[in-house]
Amino acid sequence: MKIAIIGTGYVGLTTAVVLSYLHHDVAAVDKDESKLTLLHARKSPIHEPGIQNLLEEVWHTLRFTPSVAEVVPEAELVLIAVGTPPKQNGEADTRHVEQAAREVAQVCLPNKHYTLVVKSTVPIGTNQRVAKVVESVFSTRGIRGNVSVASNPEFLQEGLALQGAFYPDRIVVGANSDEAVDTLRRLYKPILEQTFDPPSEFPRPSSYHLPPMMTTDPNSAEMIKYAANTFLALKISFINEIAGLCEEVDADVTEVARGIGLDARIGHRFLRAGLGWGGSCYPKDTAALLGVAAQSGYKMPITEAARTVNFRQRERIVEKLRGTLGTLKGKIIGVLGLAFKPNTDDVREAPALDIIRELLAEGAIVRAHDPIAIANARRALSEKHGMDNRLHFIEDVYELPYDTDALVLVTEWDLYHKLELRRLAKQMKTPILIDGRNVYSPEEARAAGFHYIGVGRT
Repeated sequence: MKIAIIGTGYVGLTTAVVLSYLHHDVAAVDKDESKLTLLHARKSPIHEPGIQNLLEEVWHTLRFTPSVAEVVPEAELVLIAVGTPPKQNGEADTRHVEQAAREVAQVCLPNKHYTLVVKSTVPIGTNQRVAKVVESVFSTRGIRGNVSVASNPEFLQEGLALQGAFYPDRIVVGANSDEAVDTLRRLYKPILEQTFDPPSEFPRPSSYHLPPMMTTDPNSAEMIKYAANTFLALKISFINEIAGLCEEVDADVTEVARGIGLDARIGHRFLRAGLGWGGSCYPKDTAALLGVAAQSGYKMPITEAARTVNFRQRERIVEKLRGTLGTLKGKIIGVLGLAFKPNTDDVREAPALDIIRELLAEGAIVRAHDPIAIANARRALSEKHGMDNRLHFIEDVYELPYDTDALVLVTEWDLYHKLELRRLAKQMKTPILIDGRNVYSPEEARAAGFHYIGVGRT
């Protein structure tokens, strides 16, 4: 199947390499020259485990271009995977989606049928707006055109994107056209039937069952994406709220999470107390859902509370430091982890950045480490006010704790799980460890010489 993908960001590029691996003829469009330069050199512009090797493997069936007109006319299916950044009021900005649809409609051949698929995360009703944009362009061109618009939200997790793309829990399609549904069923047939040979880096899980393809109306498909991410965000915020109470009543949230997770109705996933969620999805999608609700005059207090609890977790870590050290002014604080989660260099809405800003505001000196996200963190922290001379990025994790007053673990990288705690503690001025992800055993940390403080632990 000939496919054009508009946008080579996280979703677009992952989709492009996976569909190419499944033997589709894929061309990807992006206007960002820096991205295209990297892609033409066979280098991935995003950090995602396995994507570089897979990109090189499918190179012979994958094209990258800045021109929509070069690839759309010959395509059978066009996927829109451009960004939808938040507006000031939290709503998702769909201008790039509508502009992509406009450019696609400008070059569609009048006597050919196309399936135009919105894969970007978009507010409810965007599918209908995209269809109207396409109709308006056709009217201006003086042609009837033949385009079916469908919604196909993605449910990828950064750090596990390729695994999730090859072995999804489900595929959701929202369309009012049987032809569009049939086209997407053909597109995903190798995944739905698992007839492809798995990549060596991503073997098929032994317990994996064939995924369902759920078909529904476009509005419901768009809502499914927001509802799924919001529910997962709620679950994380719930266990973090319980963690706060555990600290007050001398209970251990890791034991509480284990106990309630054994209930099949609840499950253990997303019940890890810590610093909460960040990244490009949960903060943006919960805000966008609230924006949609506000337009309808509908209140969503549970979603609002989940956001409040989430961002409060970052403040609580600083409070714990303040409570332990007395004052933060002039104190040297080491921060372990800058990315919002492991196995990515994404620092969007990363808890570490808010914590660093607060520490600097209170007069602390910050030394920060991350295996791969330092460049992005440096850029993000210097965007508005320039780089603070009290913020230092350290490349060697074992140089980080030298003469520090406390360490804060923010991102649970595998590297940090394997640290020699005794070696770190000996280098510190005062061996205080704030474990923001409950990575370490309190007994192990204390035996290594640390004054250990976790999240919701005794």
